[in-house]
Amino acid sequence: MSYLDAAATTPVRREVLQAMWPYLTTTYGNPSSQHELGEAAARALEDARRVVADILGARPAEITFTSGGTEGANTAIKGIALASPRGRHVIVSAVEHPAVLESARWLGRLGYEITELGVDPDGRVSPRDLEAALRPDTTLVSLQYANNEVGTIQPIAELAALTRAHDVPFHTDAVQAAGWLDLDVGRLGVQALSLSGHKVGAPKGVGVLYVARRTPVEPLIHGGGQQRGLRSGTEDVAGAVALATALRLARTADAAAVRTRRDAFLTRLEQALPGVRLTGHRHHRLPGHASFVLPGLSGESVLLDLERRGVICSSGSACAAGSDEASHVLTAMGIPSETAQTALRFTFEADVTDEELERAADELIAAVAGRLPVTSPAWNPR
Repeated sequence: MSYLDAAATTPVRREVLQAMWPYLTTTYGNPSSQHELGEAAARALEDARRVVADILGARPAEITFTSGGTEGANTAIKGIALASPRGRHVIVSAVEHPAVLESARWLGRLGYEITELGVDPDGRVSPRDLEAALRPDTTLVSLQYANNEVGTIQPIAELAALTRAHDVPFHTDAVQAAGWLDLDVGRLGVQALSLSGHKVGAPKGVGVLYVARRTPVEPLIHGGGQQRGLRSGTEDVAGAVALATALRLARTADAAAVRTRRDAFLTRLEQALPGVRLTGHRHHRLPGHASFVLPGLSGESVLLDLERRGVICSSGSACAAGSDEASHVLTAMGIPSETAQTALRFTFEADVTDEELERAADELIAAVAGRLPVTSPAWNPR
């Protein structure tokens, strides 16, 4: 089996399992307890916090461990907006992950005004559009670093510079960027950034939220005051150690080599299947991400056929699995609903081989050759 659905989740790395094992067995104390077992757990937790802070170019006190990207986005968007004295206006984009969009829409039900920026056919937000949307009462901007469905990378440093000039906090959902792109919050210029461990070889159920000091945030979870009161509850020490280890290992990925393999994979498909249409930006996209539509075919049926052939991929976001509706990301990019429902996504880790991608291309070509129209009359923006 070839597993090419890393954007949905990745297997836990052996080194990560080894690093977290002691905190599931022998060093199992509550990090708030005032005895040796508790203090040992607390030391491990703070060591993990320092590792993550170093990777993000942040201070340890700015790092909060969460249950994943969804909680991080909810905390950043709701917490910063609720704590802000500036006003009640929030800006997101139309292609954000549901964790961001639904958080913003929840604020809308409380009386906040939500602006959803449109994107171009490649899925990118225009800096000009963001600047035009900023207002004196804007309380927060949240734009995704890299899109999970189409792999498009946003110019986060440029966008964040615009909001910084207006003293507006900027949050970025960097879940898909981890392991591939620069996560240094100073260079990005963001005031909040959320990550999820299971995208980089840590277990599901652990993530990180960075919030710059002096950025007011209203906690969503109240209780014992752990993690400086921003996220109460007994910390998952093993999970924190796992995430810190996974992020450290992910920094060694050879993105250039993966990008070369990805481009060869896409070129092969486009040459063999002229009806294939790339989704997302051709160049400003994650290295391990290849996404496209197959106009005239059923994406789900091709997906099932590939699974029977031993190739595991996706028809879009794992968070929207089972939905009959077309992807909000693809339709926001101007792709008709019927074409959006033919989407396929191949996403892979840094250790993907040429042979794996060649086999995946062979199987896809065999599955759809002769069934795919040469052109798509409904959509061809390029």
